[in-house]
Amino acid sequence: MKTLKLLAITAAALLSFGCAKKSDSKSIAVFVPGICDDSPTYALLVKGVTKAVDDYNTKSADKVELFVMEAGTNQAEWSSKLTALTAEQKYDVIISSNPSLPDLAEPILTQFTNQKYIFMDATKAGNENMYTVSYNQKEASWLSGYIGGLMSKSHKLGLVAAQEYPVMNNIIYPYYEKGAKYAVSGSSVDFRIVGNWYDATKGAEITDALISKGVDVILPICGGASQGVINSAVNGGIYITWFDSDNFAAAPGTIISCSIADQEKMSEKVTAEYLAGSTKWGQADQVGLKEGFVRFIEDNPNYIKSVPEEIRSKLSKAIEDIKSGALNLN
Repeated sequence: MKTLKLLAITAAALLSFGCAKKSDSKSIAVFVPGICDDSPTYALLVKGVTKAVDDYNTKSADKVELFVMEAGTNQAEWSSKLTALTAEQKYDVIISSNPSLPDLAEPILTQFTNQKYIFMDATKAGNENMYTVSYNQKEASWLSGYIGGLMSKSHKLGLVAAQEYPVMNNIIYPYYEKGAKYAVSGSSVDFRIVGNWYDATKGAEITDALISKGVDVILPICGGASQGVINSAVNGGIYITWFDSDNFAAAPGTIISCSIADQEKMSEKVTAEYLAGSTKWGQADQVGLKEGFVRFIEDNPNYIKSVPEEIRSKLSKAIEDIKSGALNLN
């Protein structure tokens, strides 16, 4: 996928009007804080928005134009690229997904006061130019730690993150550790930082160092660097718990769990709501296991083969207890 990709939802309209925004139709931009080919999460973001636009355009005479911008993996450039996209003033709404984006967008709004943003996997309430919806990372993190704790023989787990940010420091890391300790009270989590979202070599080096310390289960949340974590884990004979996609096939027998934040479904939902005029501007929603937007994959053959039935049963019970409220993660 090219850095700037124009999805020609209505080719005729684009040819007729060029870069000028149509006054009688809506125009949507998707800001990808990364590269779709390297991130299933962002590929699903684009897929969900595209599906909602396509569905709308088959039913409406006023066609919606859709533009996709890939901002790359250097987070230091995201603010300037989001500012440039906004400054074009061609898009009624900019849709994206990353916890850091609301804070990047707020200062932009002081200059471009009419721009609207929808951010998923993010939280910011009270700004009438934004709507945010976050996935319940407490649930996904806790359950990843729980199954990791049950599967670990050393009771030493690792978390390899691309960088530190509020959701990582305040939710993902502590709740991953809580889940591991709930499984086995003496469990510990060694928290390491890659420093970027792409350095697979650094991810492998960190994993090798963790293995040398006795860590035998790792949760990687580091984008393209995760491939280095996986390779090292396979070579070292340890386990991986995975976030945000069904990735069992990447390393059968090594990846023991996969949680999913249903990005495609949510992207389609928020886009359809925008096109219907029902976006809840200024609000910050959260969805999780109960709403069906956070799931743990329990029917993948690699999961069933890799994880003993007793542990799978414990995980299933924990999931149902969280849904029902019988298990309070706080």
